[in-house]
Amino acid sequence: MIVAFLNQKGGVGKTTLALNLAGEWDRRGSRVILIDADPQGSAPDWSEQRDREGLPRRFGVVGLARDTVYREAPELAQHVDHVVIDGPLRVPGLMRSALLATDLVLISVQASPFDGWASAEILALVAEARIYRPGLISRFVLNRCATRTVLERETAETFADHDPPALTTTIGQRIAFASAAQTGRLVGELKAATPATDEIAALASEIDRLPNARASS
Repeated sequence: MIVAFLNQKGGVGKTTLALNLAGEWDRRGSRVILIDADPQGSAPDWSEQRDREGLPRRFGVVGLARDTVYREAPELAQHVDHVVIDGPLRVPGLMRSALLATDLVLISVQASPFDGWASAEILALVAEARIYRPGLISRFVLNRCATRTVLERETAETFADHDPPALTTTIGQRIAFASAAQTGRLVGELKAATPATDEIAALASEIDRLPNARASS
């Protein structure tokens, strides 16, 4: 399966989710490659930090910030179980290419009406991509949520009735994500178990249960 985290808006935690989802699938025994299609190159920076810390490689990280991702990602997918794409910000050509490569697009948003309004552009690109990939499925992922807030609950209810809907799993605003990333780690590699670890595991499991994504892998 090829999964892409995309959004035109910055600061929604795409790279964090992409890295930790790839790590969770690796932990479960899957072969995984992460493609960084963002010119900022945050995922390769994380991988280099991991090397400096002397940590073993968990999955491959490939920088492909070019509009040939639609062709190269499926080629890489032939050799692994999952490809995770960390998409670019506000580069329509790269986003279109990533959408044409992927089976499932996950639109990371925070529990804020501004993120909902800012999603119109990516949703338009998803609709455009479906002309060529009618089986493409999409979901919102609520990320960096403050726990048990009225705004989070109302936002989740709004996205539940949205097209596309939001995944049931929500990811909290957890310091564990930043702490792990600083040393090239994933939340599942921290010494103490954290709620962040459980949330990433739940995210991977929910994605695995999506019937269309599973059938297209």
